[in-house]
This record gives sequence, C-alpha cells and structure tokens, in this order.
Amino acid sequence: MGCIGCTVSVSGGDIKGCNSNGACSSGSCNRLNTFDWLARYEIDEPDGFNVVEVNFKNGARKGFYLNGQHTRAITGDPVVVETANGYDVGTISLSGDLVRLQMKKKGVTEDGVIHSVLRKANQRDLEKLQEARDMEVPTMVKARVIARTLGLDMKIGDVEFQGDKRKATFYYTADGRVDFRELIRHFAKDFKVKIEMRQIGARQESARIGGLGSCGRELCCSTWLSDFKSVSTAAARYQNLAINQAKLSGQCGRLKCCLNYELDTYMEAIEAFPAHAEKLDTEKGRAVLVKTDIFKGLMYYAYEAEGGRGKFYPLPLDRVRMVHDMNKNGQRPADLESVELHTAAVEKQMDYEDVTGAIDLPDDKVRRNKKRRKNKQKPRKNPAGNQPPQARKDDKQPKK
Repeated sequence: MGCIGCTVSVSGGDIKGCNSNGACSSGSCNRLNTFDWLARYEIDEPDGFNVVEVNFKNGARKGFYLNGQHTRAITGDPVVVETANGYDVGTISLSGDLVRLQMKKKGVTEDGVIHSVLRKANQRDLEKLQEARDMEVPTMVKARVIARTLGLDMKIGDVEFQGDKRKATFYYTADGRVDFRELIRHFAKDFKVKIEMRQIGARQESARIGGLGSCGRELCCSTWLSDFKSVSTAAARYQNLAINQAKLSGQCGRLKCCLNYELDTYMEAIEAFPAHAEKLDTEKGRAVLVKTDIFKGLMYYAYEAEGGRGKFYPLPLDRVRMVHDMNKNGQRPADLESVELHTAAVEKQMDYEDVTGAIDLPDDKVRRNKKRRKNKQKPRKNPAGNQPPQARKDDKQPKK
C-alpha cells in the first residue's frame, strides 16, 4: 500500500508504494510530488472546490481539471480526463482548497480550467496506460536515430504518450531554432500517432529524467523545485567557493540551483564588512586581502612584497576599519602585527583544519634524488675475502 497520492508504479490497478504504510518522509517517491495533508482528515466541505490537480507520468507533468460530483474521485484515485485530442489517464494529487492555493502559485485562474475529469480509471484504462509507457523508450531511441539521420542539431530527451495512445509528445533541447517539419513527417509515418514537438531547457530536461546530485539526494528540480532562477558565478564568489566548473555544475550542465539557497544570508553578512578595504598601507609595506571569513568576521591580509606566500594576518572588522581610516587621513601603522589579534585568541577562533591563519610557509627547496642510495653503499666483505666456513653450501658437516 502506498501513501496518499503515491504514483510510483501502477500494475493491475494497484499502486505499488514503498511499503512505508503512510510514514514516508523522504519526499522522493515521485517527481514534483505534492502532499495532500487535508485528505487524511475526514472533513466535510459544504462549499468544496471543484477543481483538482492531476499529475501524469509519476509527476512529470501536472494539470488542473474540473471534478464533478458524479465522478466521486478523491486524492490518490486514477482518473480519466479529457484533452483536446482524446483522453488521458492520470492520478489526482491534490484536491480541495489546497488546489486554490496551488493555482494561485502557478498563475492559473478558474476561468482558464476548461477540461474536466470524466470518470475513475478502470482496469482496461490502466492496462492501456501501461502499454503506452512501455512504448516510450523504444520510440525515443528510434526518434533519435531519425533526427541524427536528418542531420538536425537537437537532442530528444523524453517521449510521453497520451493515455489512449493517439498522441505522442517529444521533448527536445536545442541551442537554436530547429526546422523539424521533415522530422514530423517521418515521425507520423513511422509511429502512426499525432506528433507534438515541445522544446525545453537543460534544467527542464534534467528534471524530467531525474537522478542523484553530489549531495546524495535526488535532484531538487525533479522533486520539489518548480521555478528555475538564473544562477551566476557571482553567487559562488560571495560564498567564497572555488570557481571550479566541474564541481559547481549540475547534471544539466548549468550552475547548480542550490548556489542561490544561502546567497541572501551571505549578502546580509557581507554588508557588515568595510568597503574598499582590499589594500592596507603600513610602514612595512602594502598588504592585500587574501581571504575573508564571513562567519568569524575576520579578514586575512598578507604583504604584497612577499607575493602572498608569507605570513597571513587575521584582522577583525573594527581593526580593519581603523587602519582604513588611518590611510584615508594619510597615516599608516607600523605593521600589521601591531593591529593583529592576539595569537591565543586567533587559535580559539580557528579550527584545526583551517590552515589559512598566521602560518609561515616554508620556502620551496629542490629535493635531491635519494633513490638508489642503498645500491651505492659498498657491501661488507670478510677480511679473508671468502665466505665463512659455516656459510658455505658445499661444505658438509662431518659425521659423528
């Protein structure tokens, strides 16, 4: 038995869940799943909302449909809905007043919902839906071969058949405009269905395919994230992350959406840091900013003459402001050691893994090649130049 709204696998009219018996808390059962918590309570609504949310293909696509009282369909029921070309089979994932909030979030008005739920899906409808799902992978493979034969610069990422197998939607990604008129003629001839081509972005393709991220969890775009905001490398710089394209990119090839999750917190913390304090002038020389520890409120400086390989001086924000104000007035402190934090206070604030504090880096020295040293040592020899009698193999011990 699956949880409410679970659409992991439909076989023989029964929904196969994760056998958690309603105690699932992973949120990874299906793509873009919604939890209808009101469906757990037996609450009678005198003026119930007659629009329900129906998901298709395990949550890969969702839509809003009118639900009449004659259907008696509730959350978790497989239903047959009308479309512009025939009918489709999906599962009700949300009902009641929660749908009103979901429509407001998606920007859908009640007047914009024109299609309705016809009835509950029977055994034959579910079997036909399973047949359509089994046709999708072979169709996608064949469609990719046809597109490659025609020399089109496009990638077909997913294929979705309608529940009545009369229509197939091909989701593809492309860098520019693609003239696929000839491609549609080949598809209609080979697949004998109505063809719809829909272009999606790299993030939408990753959301439909799904997968695991570097954090070990399912991708955010395929589980709960529905709106995609632009991500730039500035988000990584504000968080003091190394600009490594391999580590910062997701499975879609774009920058990870999670770079924006904590960006606002970093932006608020950075406002407390002094501006235009990248360089500080002292009598010993000019010091440049090497690293900023946002959470500890420390700014690490090193002398420019040492090329960044000398001693790092961690300074708190108030002392950086003090030196910066002195430079504005034409004054310079003797050196950074006079304004540096006490060594004991720095060690309390630093972790054992932090090696960017006041540490003198050793100079690079050319190491001599010490290989084959053992071979250069002369072997020890017996003064007589022969092996001792007891070590000879040819000698035989005298018989007693």
